[in-house]
Amino acid sequence: MSDREDHLVGEFPLIPKQERAQLKRDLLLKSGHELFILKGYEHTTAKEIAAHAGVATGTFYRYFSDKRQLLMSLLEDQIEMLMPPEPKWGVSDPESTLTALLEAYDKRIKEMGMQRVLPELLAKDKEFVEVLAAAKRKIFTRILLGLTMAYEKGLTWKDLDLNTVTWSLMTLAEHAPEKMKLCGNVTDYREVAKVICRFVFPPEVIKKLQLDKSEAEE
Repeated sequence: MSDREDHLVGEFPLIPKQERAQLKRDLLLKSGHELFILKGYEHTTAKEIAAHAGVATGTFYRYFSDKRQLLMSLLEDQIEMLMPPEPKWGVSDPESTLTALLEAYDKRIKEMGMQRVLPELLAKDKEFVEVLAAAKRKIFTRILLGLTMAYEKGLTWKDLDLNTVTWSLMTLAEHAPEKMKLCGNVTDYREVAKVICRFVFPPEVIKKLQLDKSEAEE
């Protein structure tokens, strides 16, 4: 179990130990995940989740107190996966490295399929909002630390506030998938990575890092 369980999920009616019971619980989790994506959180009931899983409603309540606990069980070990990626500074090709991280983040979010559910939770579930905010603060701290190390090595712009840069990077990375809604074309993560790298590195630093890569490949 996650170390967030007591805070986020709460106490389960039954923690299955037998394989058959665990399979039923997993089936309910899969059923809930599918229905939350299909219908949204508010329009999905515990009874529907149980029926979709092919079990009695009473079986649902053997493993979960309510549909919120089931949803939080789905999310408890995936909070970090919802966070924007942590860039790597000072690598030989920062644009390509960051492009790969952003593309992997976009793929991960789509595979989770929780885009429809999360806005509902954020609007109504203060506890989940707090958990998500705490996870964002951790990512913020890690990105800021990496930027500070790059700054001390002379790689970054010297006249920018690193806290503001970190916030800007997180905001841009987190909302990059929404570009298609506004612009009508698919997000090009190479271009997003290019913008982020321009935030961080002076042009001569980017050229040097790219040159270092070319020399290493020869």
